[in-house]
Amino acid sequence: MLSLTADYALRATLVLARRHGEGPVRVERIAAATGAPRNYLSKTLHALTKAGIVTSARGPAGGFTLAVAPDALTLARVIDCFDGPRVQSRCLLGTGPCDAARPCAAHHRWTAIAHARRAPLTTTTVADLLAGDASLPAAPDDASTAAAPSPDVRTDPRAAASAA
Repeated sequence: MLSLTADYALRATLVLARRHGEGPVRVERIAAATGAPRNYLSKTLHALTKAGIVTSARGPAGGFTLAVAPDALTLARVIDCFDGPRVQSRCLLGTGPCDAARPCAAHHRWTAIAHARRAPLTTTTVADLLAGDASLPAAPDDASTAAAPSPDVRTDPRAAASAA
């Protein structure tokens, strides 16, 4: 869903949000917290600085801080710096030009799906993620998504009967 750069940017933003108001955080500390390579993360943070999402300060007490309050910073604003919203450039059905003025049969429905997919990014803030907003669906844990074990045909007579 996200490019690696957008993923690192979002993770770095969350690290900075946790320390919002405490002063600059050095890139080494952010890299250690996110698992991102330091040099790669440094370039990512500088792109966020250009976008006005973070500020940077040089020197021994320098580092990065959020320029936007966590409760005002949407996930879309961070992600769009690296993975901008995609405009459907080709007809989904491959029947020729397709846009709002000349829609194909799937155009309106597909546009609605694309907007619905993006909506959580535009309405969820960094603070929402850190607060564990209960109104958001929880991510499934590993146990609930793990596949059920296959019955062992050597020890389960029902499995042996169905395998025959």
